[in-house]
Formats: sequence, C-alpha cells, structure tokens
Amino acid sequence: MTATNETTEPDALLHEALDFVVRLKTGEPTRADVEALQAWRQQSGAHEAAFRNAARVFRHAGVAAQELADRPVTGDVARLTRRPVSRPIGRRAFLGGAGAAAAAAVEYAIVRPPLGLWPSLGELSADYRTGKGELRKIAVAPNVSLELNTQTSIALRSASNETRIELISGEASVAATSAATPFVLLAANGQISAVEADFNARCLDGAVSVTCLSGSVDVAQGERTVRLGRAQQVSYAPGGIEASVQVDTGQVTAWQSGLLIFRDRPLADVVEEVNRYRSGKIIITNADLKRRMVNGTFQIDKLGDFVPQVQQLFGAQARSLPGGVVLLG
Repeated sequence: MTATNETTEPDALLHEALDFVVRLKTGEPTRADVEALQAWRQQSGAHEAAFRNAARVFRHAGVAAQELADRPVTGDVARLTRRPVSRPIGRRAFLGGAGAAAAAAVEYAIVRPPLGLWPSLGELSADYRTGKGELRKIAVAPNVSLELNTQTSIALRSASNETRIELISGEASVAATSAATPFVLLAANGQISAVEADFNARCLDGAVSVTCLSGSVDVAQGERTVRLGRAQQVSYAPGGIEASVQVDTGQVTAWQSGLLIFRDRPLADVVEEVNRYRSGKIIITNADLKRRMVNGTFQIDKLGDFVPQVQQLFGAQARSLPGGVVLLG
C-alpha cells in the first residue's frame, strides 16, 4: 500500500499542475489564477517539482506543434491546425489527445499575458526570477556570478563540460572569471560564451542584445559567431545577427546604479522600458506623442513621478484605470 501511494501521488500532483498550466496558457487567466498557482507551488517541494515537470511537458508539446506548423499539412490535420480553438483544451485531452494535431491546436490557443501584467509560463518555471523593480545577485558557479535586473528569469541547464544557463527573459550582468571550462548563456535562438569576461545580456520578446564590458565574448546564432571586445555590442533576433557596434557601457549598465538613461529615444521606447520597472502599465494612445524624442536620466525608485513629468514636458493628458494602467494621450 505504501509503495502504491508513493507511485500515484506524484502522478496526481502532475495532473493538478497540468490543470494549472493548461488553464493559464489556453484559457483567459486572471490575476487570481496566477496567485492560486503560486500558492499551490509553495505547498511543498513535490508540488514545485510537479509544476516544473508540467511546464516541461507543455513546452515540449509546443516545440512539436511548431515543427508540425513548419511542414505542409493536408486534409483533416490542415483543417484542425488552421481553425481557431473555440474553447480551452483540458488537461485530460492534452494528455490523451490526438497526437501532433492536438498539440498544434494547443499551440494555436496559447496567449501571452495581456499587457504583460503577469509572468509568462516560461518565466514562472524559471529557477531564479525577479519581480518588477527587483534586483538580485546570484552565483551559478564558483567562477560565475550574475546580477539580475527587473523582471528577469533564468533557468539552470546542466552540462558535463561547461556552466550553462538560459536567460528566459529580462536582463542580466554577468561576471565570469578564468576557469577550465567556458560559461555559456543561452538566450532565444543563440548563445553567448565567455571564459573570462564581464558582459550584459538582454532578451525581450525574442530580441537579444549583448554588450561586452571587459574581456572578450563570443555571440553565436546559427552558423555565425561574432566576437566582442570591450564596449562592443551585438544584437540578434529570429531574422539573424547584426554587425557589432560601439556603445556607451555606462548607459547600458546604468540600471545597476538605479538609473535609466535615454539619449535621443522616442517616448514609445522610453515608456516600454519604464513599464518593466513600474507597477501597472503605461499606454500611449497618441501616435505623435509616441514619436516625441527623449533625452534624460530617471531614477528607478522614483518612477512614480514619470507620468507627471511626461505631462509637464509634452502637455500630455493622463487617464488612470484600475490595475495601475495609465493612458497617455
């Protein structure tokens, strides 16, 4: 009897975890749903392990669905994968399903958190994660330390001959000292390698930028690798990797000193960055206002003054909505 309990309890927890995962990714999740998941995960180490397994199962299904989407499809499978799902797919259907076609339907139904007001599934399954406005320093190996910026999620990826982690989303400053094995940071569809270097890496919505602060860093995507020296930056996205450029490293790493520095940036870009630190969400409703150029330095711990400053500088009108949402026009 004891042996039976030991084998069935993990399965029961996995099923509960999958219920949460499918509800968050295929339905219309609320903040209460996210809070319920967090409370469920904190009940025990077994609950946390079950959630990570469920997230892994769902992630693998997404990869399979993407592979299917990249192939020509015909007949009933084509009709199923191209038709929007009219209702959420439950955990039982997800597990038992109809093979790749069901996985593709699940992938079709995945939605990003509205306005980014709560973390995505990938961020929730991270080994380390920071909230809005939170900074955190961690050591992932004796020779590798990271400082995580706001809303940053990383996952540990074990490898026999190197220290390897994944930057799921956000921004991190990395310090890697000399070691026998290289440090590798995975980000989107590329990777950053260093043996002895300091660098800053940023990954948002699949777009990655890497800035070398000291030493040298290799940034690889596909078959192309770019080597960076001090004060050089390279960016890449699904479409490819760009040529490296010289940058002001002080501006790149200003967040570590509690500052945001903008030089000739449109207000739309500035607001997008401020939203990563400020609770709620600022939305610009005026196209001309989005294009107004900004030069300035803002203190991260005083971003509550940001909206009044924009009103004063540009004569904008602000309207506050529930949940910390502000409309600027």
